[in-house]
Amino acid sequence: MTTEAVLAVDIGGTNVRLALVDATGNLLADWRATLHLSHVQSETTMIDTIAELLRPTLRKHPVRAIGIGFPGFFDTSRGLLIASPNLPYIHNLPLAKLLTTALSVPVTLQNDALCAALGEFHFGEGRDASNLLHITLGTGVGGGLILNGQPWTGESGMAMEFGHTRVHPEPTARWCGCGNQGCLEAYASATAITRMYADITGERLDAKQVQQRAREGDSLAHALWTQAGSSLGAAIAQCVVLLDIHRITISGGLLGAWDLFYPALHNTLERVVISAQRERVSVRASRLNDRAGLLGAAILARLSL
Repeated sequence: MTTEAVLAVDIGGTNVRLALVDATGNLLADWRATLHLSHVQSETTMIDTIAELLRPTLRKHPVRAIGIGFPGFFDTSRGLLIASPNLPYIHNLPLAKLLTTALSVPVTLQNDALCAALGEFHFGEGRDASNLLHITLGTGVGGGLILNGQPWTGESGMAMEFGHTRVHPEPTARWCGCGNQGCLEAYASATAITRMYADITGERLDAKQVQQRAREGDSLAHALWTQAGSSLGAAIAQCVVLLDIHRITISGGLLGAWDLFYPALHNTLERVVISAQRERVSVRASRLNDRAGLLGAAILARLSL
């Protein structure tokens, strides 16, 4: 059975999801692992670390190809990982080629948010659309774009850095990890929610705890989720105005707070977009239960066959 499957891998900051996926998008098996790439100090060590993680699976489950979603900027035309957040040692690395050599199985890589967009487009809420903007809400904020059925990476692999859309231009706007002020990620990520709540209260809770506080009547917690939704709405509106794109999907760990941030997202989007676009735009929560990235990685793997 597994000889017809591909191995899909979704690599995050410390957690990795892996799955054997058949041609129809069924996960035949899936599991999680830990991979501390931020502790690695060189490209060679990183390649060895990823290969060692995958080898036991390949010995147990022979597969025809591997697809990997990876946090970074990819120049697809040259097959290079240009750079990756929090991995400063990466510069123009032919990671797919090197992993293919190390594992003796064809490996294809792409940005993790773009993989999620591919999964959502083919198997989720984007199935009946020609174009799709997909947003991932988690520790950070990512974005992937499908235009005319094809993933759009931009001229240098850096298209749709959605989390770094500037939504707060005021001089007092919060600083983002990218070095700029007012980015969406500084207001609508799990990291931002945690940080803002701690800055005001001195109490460090994770995003799920702040979500619970909001539901228990904590006005500050509720205001932070409202602000996150409004910031998201403003960023989505910019994309709608520029691209005239009508289908937007959202996945990630913050979907559990959908009821807390979506009303403000909707209100801001309605206020900012051009009036003729309002009725055409649809923002939907993913129903793939965090499988979008894996399914997109599986699509990448099959395209290499």
